[in-house]
Parts: sequence; C-alpha cells; structure tokens
Amino acid sequence: MTRSLGVFIAGAVAWSAFALLATALVYPIQDGIAPWVKKPDSVERLLGVTFWVAATLFASALPVRMPRGTVVSVSIAPIVATMILGGPAAATWVAALGTTEWRELRGRVPWYGSLANHAALTLPAAVGGVAAFELHRFLIGALGPAAWTTFVATVVGAAAFFVLNVSITSAVVSLRSGQTLRVVLFGDARGFWINFLALAPLAWLMAQVYTLKSIGWLATLLFALPLYTTRVANRQFVEMREMFTQTISSLAQAVDKRDKYTSGHSLRVKEIAVDIGREMRVGDQELEALEWGGLLHDVGKIGVADAVLLKQERLTREERMLMNAHPVLGAEIIAPVTKLAPELPIIRHHHEWYNGSGYPDRLIGDEIPKLARVLHVADAFEAMTAARPYRMKPLTAEQALGELRKFAGIQFDPAVVDAFVKTKWVDGVDDPGRDVKPRPVPLISQAAGRISQASALSERPSSTPDLR
Repeated sequence: MTRSLGVFIAGAVAWSAFALLATALVYPIQDGIAPWVKKPDSVERLLGVTFWVAATLFASALPVRMPRGTVVSVSIAPIVATMILGGPAAATWVAALGTTEWRELRGRVPWYGSLANHAALTLPAAVGGVAAFELHRFLIGALGPAAWTTFVATVVGAAAFFVLNVSITSAVVSLRSGQTLRVVLFGDARGFWINFLALAPLAWLMAQVYTLKSIGWLATLLFALPLYTTRVANRQFVEMREMFTQTISSLAQAVDKRDKYTSGHSLRVKEIAVDIGREMRVGDQELEALEWGGLLHDVGKIGVADAVLLKQERLTREERMLMNAHPVLGAEIIAPVTKLAPELPIIRHHHEWYNGSGYPDRLIGDEIPKLARVLHVADAFEAMTAARPYRMKPLTAEQALGELRKFAGIQFDPAVVDAFVKTKWVDGVDDPGRDVKPRPVPLISQAAGRISQASALSERPSSTPDLR
C-alpha cells in the first residue's frame, strides 16, 4: 500500500467514525424504522435497523467489478430506504454493518481494503441521510405533508450518497492502480449512472411498502428479485465488454502469430498507446478506442502474402505497395462492425507521416486523426525494440527513443513523442531531449507538396524506422 493511499484511507475512516458518532448524537433513529408499532421503543427500533442490515448484507453479497476497477453493488437501495425510514443515524449504521462481504469474512480482502470499502459507504450514507432528512423536514414545514416530498428527499439523499461514494471509491482505485482519477471516474460512469437511476426510485418504493401495517416488512422481501435483476444487468454489461475485448484480442493474436517475431505485438502496442493516451489526458472513450484500435491495427495483414510479410530482405516497390495496403484492408474488414466505428480512423491512418509522406492518404499534421498519431508512435517503438525477420537484433529502448526524437516533426507528432517519454516504457532511459516543434507546411498547395514527397513511400532513407 502506497503512502498516499494509506493517508487517504486513514482520513476516510476517521471521517466515517466521526459520522457514526455525530449522526447518533444529533439525529436519533426515527420511529419509521419500526412501523409495526405505534410508538416503538429502543428495542423495536433496533429490530428495524437489524432488518435493514440483513437486507443490505444480501444486496452487498454479489458486487460487480467495473472495467476500471471500481466495484458496484445494489446495496444503495436498502441504505437509501433506511435514510427515509430511520433517518441519518439508522442509514449510517446500516451502511457500516450491512456492507460486509463474504470476501472480507474469509480474509480475502486485506484489512485496509475492508476499512476503505466501509468508509466509502458509511460517510456517504451519513451525508446523504442528513441531506434527505433536512430537505424532507423543510418541505413538510413549507408545503405541508405530501407523498411527493418523500420522493424528492429520497432522490436528493440518494444523489448525495451516490456522488460521495463514487468519488471516494474512484480516488482509492486511482491511488491503488496508478490511473488518473478522471479515467477511473469517467471510465465506469455508465455503470454508476445505471445503478443510480435504477435504484434510487426502487429505494423509495421499498420504504413505502415497508410502512404498510403488519405485512410491510414481509412485502419488502419481494424486492429481492428486482435487486438481483439489477445486479444481473450490471454484470451482463461488464461481461459483454469483456467478451468483446477478448474476441478482439483473439483476432489480433491470430494475425500476430502468422509470424513468430510479431507474436504479442498488437497487445504491446495497445498497452503503449493507452499509456500515451493517459499522459495526453484523452477521454475514456478515446482510451477505449486506443485499446481496441491497438489490438486491431494490423488486422489488414491477413491479406498480405507470407512471402512479403516474412521476407527478410528489403522489399521491392511492388512488395512495398502490397504491404502498404494493409491499413486500408484492415479498415474494410472492421467497417461492418458498427461498435468499432471509432477505431476505423486509427486502423486506416496509423502509418500516416506527420509531414504528409505516409500512407494510405498522405495526410499532413493535424489532418491525421489524433489517436492514429498516438498509435503510430506506440507501433514504431514496439517494432524497433523487438526482433524482426529483416532485423534480428532489436534496438535498445534508448536507441528507439533516439529515433523517435530524430523523426519527430517528420514522421511522428512531436507532442505525442513528448507524451511518450513520460510513460513507464522509457523510465530510466536517457532522452536526447530535443524539443522538436511541428515543422510548418510550405505555403504551396498540399497536393503539390504531397506529389513531391510521394517517392518516400518506396525510397525512404535507410535510417528511417522500418515499421513492417
């Protein structure tokens, strides 16, 4: 556990302990937690809290891990319902006790992980409970008793709980995994919002049913089915994404394994590209596009004959033309898959040069899609630092970085190269440190400029990185 993570968890736990004490002193447990008696005593209130602790234990039993590492469960529903029925104190204790998982009891979660998990729910429950209680009291005082006031208070309390819970959880995952808070927060946002929109109204309905005389607590148990259904929906969302990623990975591996020297190439390119994207602070959807685009960038090599793909000698002009067609073929192969539409520009343009002498469309500078420029650097570094049939001795990381610096502004986007040198892939590597600025495009028509550069496709300098 890193020092910063330990400090954050300690702070969250301290605030959670304060919330437990403060809500118990300032907001006594309300009579609504035990609706089966007219004037419940402390024992009957305790029985009500125990019922909701048990309901929360059930809801917490099957959490779903989201793609960026956060965990989502349906326990928000019984916790929010407790806010309305018993007030902030009841909700805080239910969150503290009811969110214990079997993994914790079996010792599969380290002690500091358990503390972090409980703090991420206890403190938000206290804040959400106070927000719901005070808003409900204000609305009743201003407008009189009405059913809609309880609903509004429930949604506001759930929103406060949701925002604080997501923030704490994402911060812990960010500190633990090294991902930026923004990536974690927005990467799993879809799962968070689905959970909130589905469970906040359900929590209100659970509270209303619970208040029914004599059979309310029994009828509330029927909500186990919609809670489980919501959990299944969360799990299916994650499983579909995992299955899609695994399918893409298998396809990429099938392409790479045509040549023993490129086995694992696409996976490594994906990892490098995603790290560069994080340094450039691209959005989550762009990171996903880099992930899948990195895996599929060479899929067009399916259509390149082995005699060309595995040739150890320098390619002839005709062979180079066949090799250079693989980005277009790859885009054509992927085009029917509508889910992969954001990846098409990456696949098609990852061999474009910053000065316009690349292929297939000879785009210049910012005409090249940003993510394609990112992938070009990742692809080049991986290719230079791995053995190939035409170059059995790979370059060192330092030599490869020198090539990237040398051709920044010519072949590579200098801003992308600058971002790359901040990644783990060149930690401890001497950097030439040349701050290469984008070279201006001559004040002539781009078409004329590209015609003058076209010969570079077949007659590039021998020192230019070969990215077959």
